[in-house]
Amino acid sequence: MKFSGIQKTSLIDYPERIAAVLFTPGCNLRCPYCYNWRIAVDPKPPFLNEEAAIQMLEERKKYVDAVVVTGGEPTIHKELPRFLKKLKERGFTVKLDTNGFNPRVLEESLPHVDYVALDIKTSPEKYHLVGAKDTAALLQTIEILKTGKIEYEFRTTVVPKIIEEKDITRIGEIAKDARNYALQQFIPEDVLDKTFQTVKPYPPEVINEFAETLKKYVKKVVLRV
Repeated sequence: MKFSGIQKTSLIDYPERIAAVLFTPGCNLRCPYCYNWRIAVDPKPPFLNEEAAIQMLEERKKYVDAVVVTGGEPTIHKELPRFLKKLKERGFTVKLDTNGFNPRVLEESLPHVDYVALDIKTSPEKYHLVGAKDTAALLQTIEILKTGKIEYEFRTTVVPKIIEEKDITRIGEIAKDARNYALQQFIPEDVLDKTFQTVKPYPPEVINEFAETLKKYVKKVVLRV
């Protein structure tokens, strides 16, 4: 595996843990509001190789509780399950972030992770807005996590135009009975589609309304606003 970078310490990427974060290059979606678009769309060297990444993580063991592998989209790399296995063999607690469009690679990875965060971008009918033609793989991933034993969360960044009230209802239907669901605020900074830099984020009261709708379907809703 190769990586576009490492964040040596994060207090927000793994719930209730201090983590180091590895960023994988490339992505199979094109979310217009993506803030990691440089590594998602056109990753450029220098890359961090696997051996160097593991060495850096070993050196951080006294400072961090966990390792988060994020992207881009980690599951587009077929080497991912093998790399995650190496992390677990070295005693790391491991979290994987994914968009859910490679359920086979995710299933191969699950024995080697402790926590999965699945990004649900919008309702299935609007996934063309983030570059997907079909959502069958995503729906499969949702069921894998809901029926499995690995701790997980589903999460949605509430981007105006991409997410509206009717989308929250539809998301609730496909995520029904999920254990944990997080709604995250959109921050219009350095994003892929520059027109989204002028999109005004939803006020907290609107996101609270979205949360109330979602609570009709899932077991727990967390707000990150």
